[in-house]
Amino acid sequence: MSRRSGILEFAVLGLLRESPMHGYELRKRLNTSLGVFRAFSYGTLYPCLKTLVANGWLIEEPGNTDEAAAPLTGRRAKIVYRLTAEGKEHFEQLLSQTGPDAYEDETFAARFAFFGQTSRDVRMRVLEGRRSRLEERLEKMRASLARTRERLDDYTLELQRHGMESVEREVRWLNELIESERAGRDLRGSASEGTAQQDTTSGTTGGLPRPGDDSRPDTPGDTAT
Repeated sequence: MSRRSGILEFAVLGLLRESPMHGYELRKRLNTSLGVFRAFSYGTLYPCLKTLVANGWLIEEPGNTDEAAAPLTGRRAKIVYRLTAEGKEHFEQLLSQTGPDAYEDETFAARFAFFGQTSRDVRMRVLEGRRSRLEERLEKMRASLARTRERLDDYTLELQRHGMESVEREVRWLNELIESERAGRDLRGSASEGTAQQDTTSGTTGGLPRPGDDSRPDTPGDTAT
């Protein structure tokens, strides 16, 4: 199984853990909630669903289409996919993993999207792993730029600087997230109310850095290499 297929399976299991859905609704959620899956199509999603059903992690159930009207319209009832107990257990195992596959460019955005279902200690390990990986990349980019800047034209040099700035922004964003996690703050309580929770120990405003903050990169995991 390719890494990209594995990310899709992870995201499907995560969304179905929230509630059962039919295929169209799943695809819509993947596209709107998880921007990393913008390019996925029905031709990719349905084989993934069939694989998850075959593994016993999902079951197919008939939807709520009016059975009397279906023969008249010629339309088939929509199939609803529901997570099984085995599927939930498998997803929780995936959710607990903190190795490189959790914070590489191709996987980090999907993992971050399900941080609300992830324990704090696992979130910390993933965030710190991501930060470490980007700091290593940033060091290599700076060394490469120092060696080659005299041979680069202005536009190529500017492109290199832009890439470095993108990595630096994500590192700053990760630093803020890690600091918030260490302080015991998260967004789950405050986001639904539209206001940040109060930190009971220091009196400062709680909550993780919000999507609109300048220090956050446009899309986690899409950092230039």
